[in-house]
Amino acid sequence: MIHLLYKEWRLAVHPVVYMFCLMGALTLVPAYPYGMVFFFGCLGLFFTCQFARENADLFYTMMLPIRKRDAVKSKCLLFVSVELIQLMATVPFAVLRRWVLPDGNPVGIEANAAFFGFGLVIYTIYNFVYLIVLFRSGYQVGKAFLAAIVPVLAGIVCMEAAVHIPSLAWLDGMRFAEMVRQLPILCGGIVVFVIGNLLTYRTAALCFETTDL
Repeated sequence: MIHLLYKEWRLAVHPVVYMFCLMGALTLVPAYPYGMVFFFGCLGLFFTCQFARENADLFYTMMLPIRKRDAVKSKCLLFVSVELIQLMATVPFAVLRRWVLPDGNPVGIEANAAFFGFGLVIYTIYNFVYLIVLFRSGYQVGKAFLAAIVPVLAGIVCMEAAVHIPSLAWLDGMRFAEMVRQLPILCGGIVVFVIGNLLTYRTAALCFETTDL
């Protein structure tokens, strides 16, 4: 599997993904909806799948001595690795923001623990919808993106809007006590990300087993 994942990174990843992995720098922009960081992450993965389709990557992969579910697993691992790299690359910018910009984001949520927890959930939703729709056909990347981006944008809007509800104002906090209160959201996001992506792999693999390329 490590060789298949290496193949994905070397042959299938669109160059724009490397730029989008650094979109966490948007957290340094004052009064900006930071949920767009996750949107760009999803967009980069869409470009990657489109790039792979145009280069007949899936047909090449299936000519290798592997099972269909191995091809699905390598694609799932690619999605997860890109998303985790983007989140890890966002952390330094979020920390830097704490020191160079004043507290408070009038547009929506701050780049805090809750932000990263919600981001993991948003990525899980995207992976689940996108990969299952994709592997039902093997090539309908646009249809998969449209199906997945609607709940992703809804999740981003809910995340940004929640902090404007007075009883949920602590979601926007950057103080130590507020960050501690946000930790269950971060931990919950990690659990959802792990379980959700395992479920994504199993469901997408079942879909692909019956797909006639």
